[in-house]
Amino acid sequence: MTVRLPTPSAPLKIGTRGSPLALAQAHETRQRLSSAFDLPEESFEVVVIRVTGDNRSMIAADRPLKEIGNKGLFTREIEDALLDGSIDIAVHSTKDMPTIQPDGLILDTFLPREDVRDAFISPGLTRIADLAEGATVGTSSLRRRAQLLHKRPDLNVVEFRGNVQTRLQKLADGVADCTFLAHAGLNRLNMTDVPATPIEPTDMLPAIAQGAIGIERRLDDTNTAEMLLAIHDTPTGQRLAAERQFLFTLDGSCETPIAGLATLDGDVLTLTGEVLRPDGSDAIRGIRQGPIADGATMGTDLAQDLLKSAGPGFFDWH
Repeated sequence: MTVRLPTPSAPLKIGTRGSPLALAQAHETRQRLSSAFDLPEESFEVVVIRVTGDNRSMIAADRPLKEIGNKGLFTREIEDALLDGSIDIAVHSTKDMPTIQPDGLILDTFLPREDVRDAFISPGLTRIADLAEGATVGTSSLRRRAQLLHKRPDLNVVEFRGNVQTRLQKLADGVADCTFLAHAGLNRLNMTDVPATPIEPTDMLPAIAQGAIGIERRLDDTNTAEMLLAIHDTPTGQRLAAERQFLFTLDGSCETPIAGLATLDGDVLTLTGEVLRPDGSDAIRGIRQGPIADGATMGTDLAQDLLKSAGPGFFDWH
């Protein structure tokens, strides 16, 4: 089909949250589309949409997300705008995305994946092992909380929500001795001055789809689908197919500590997955390896195996 290209007078509208990181991801998407079709950036309009998860007047900063809702807190209003035609595509951090999209929408375009690792951030310290006994750790991630308590049950973990800048300010204010951020976010914000130490996945397996920008569209918008093919990164899509199927089979949400990472070596995909009790008292990890085409099947198989090993009540809060 002949692709109908946008123009400055009739731009393609890119929906996004308004945080600095979300805007950086939206502008990267705009730049890639502009370059792919040799169009002025004005042919792509970034539209900021306020989502429930960003509304501080409604959501106390120290209240865990599991008490408020799920991943839809950061996507619902954007997806509503996509469905009603206010925007043409939506740019997301894929790790924030539910594994099932609303009827009429599809998430099938991914930009080249950034650094997947978590970053340890602490004034004067570079390793988790350097933290004093009983040190206070700030994080809103149940995965990180469980992984930390599994290694260091002596740590005091406190709720630490907000965008990258907010969390770094809390750290500077002494609310906690350290915090953790996705290294990809620091890279996309060019925050090279932050004293961040990357943590290898063997030590802290990242969130599903960490470091990947996903682009959502209307299922019936074939013109936009054709355009997005020009910027889709196939290896990233192959890795996320395995990771997100693993998450889907586990029925993962913001309330369940789950980690996973798929890597590629030639035609071979390796998927590592982990489930943890919310209090960190137990962790179960497994690995699958096989042809790239079997990624989703491996995700299902690994998830079912870990669920069997975990047994009933593994994710219950005590």
